[in-house]
Amino acid sequence: MTTTSSEKPTDVWLVEDNVMFGLGVQRVVNSLAGMTCGGNFTSVEAAFAALEGTAAPDVILLDVQLPGMDGIEALGSFKVLAPDARIIILTVFDDADKIFRAVCAGASGYVLKSAGIDQIGAAIKQVMAGGAPMTPEVARKVLDAFARIETISENQESPDDYHLTDRELAILRLMADGLLKKEIAAHMEISIHTVSTHLRRVYCKLHVNTNTGAVAKALREGII
Repeated sequence: MTTTSSEKPTDVWLVEDNVMFGLGVQRVVNSLAGMTCGGNFTSVEAAFAALEGTAAPDVILLDVQLPGMDGIEALGSFKVLAPDARIIILTVFDDADKIFRAVCAGASGYVLKSAGIDQIGAAIKQVMAGGAPMTPEVARKVLDAFARIETISENQESPDDYHLTDRELAILRLMADGLLKKEIAAHMEISIHTVSTHLRRVYCKLHVNTNTGAVAKALREGII
């Protein structure tokens, strides 16, 4: 569908120090209907500076290994400076610890560069629809990381301490199964607005900011 003047295109920023790869990604994003790559930065510091003088983007594609502050370390600052932006980690690294830390820090998705530039556009569309894009290799790494973590220890909060309702727990389980908001709404026979309302309450109770953060904490602490 062609973007009309009344439709605001999805604004994507790229933080990537490989100039040639970055130009390739920018070219692909700009070629997609309804998307524009309005910022291409080689460091998080440059992106932080840009956020001080312009509106935050809808999506940030963020490399891990960068000059200065690395991508995972920068996630917290991006969540403060651009709280509504979805952040997709874009990297050559498939290290389970890095992936797990990125998810827990609020990343909305994690895509390996080896997946190909063309798949980045699909990841952007998925995250804008409420999904959490991960290539199959990354998804396996995340599951492996969760499998190595013990469930609730004696000094951790019990699942009951979060006071999640049965419906909130059901939505969390469906999110963990990879369903999008509209799919959860159809499955539970409720509106997308109602799903969003329940998710906001889940975020508040679990002290997280994203779908992936909620699922990560729920799995890590044995809530679901």
